[in-house]
Amino acid sequence: MKNISVGQIVLLVALGAMLILTGVWGFSVWESSSGVEMGKHGWIALGLGAFFSLLIGCGLMALMFFSSRSGHDDVADPFRRRDSEDR
Repeated sequence: MKNISVGQIVLLVALGAMLILTGVWGFSVWESSSGVEMGKHGWIALGLGAFFSLLIGCGLMALMFFSSRSGHDDVADPFRRRDSEDR
């Protein structure tokens, strides 16, 4: 915390304010829709949407992990130190 600049403090305050405003907005939406019931098709759509979002997210993370481990990303990073050039 000793080396924190004014710009970083402003950024943290702005991000904190956005987090609080998002929480207040989410709570107000939750309260305003509390009397609405969701039908069978709504639950099916919610379940399928959550499942496929997790499937795509996990798949993309696995692809990113395996591509970084196999060396395919080395060409795209010009600032990374390469062992073959240093020898």
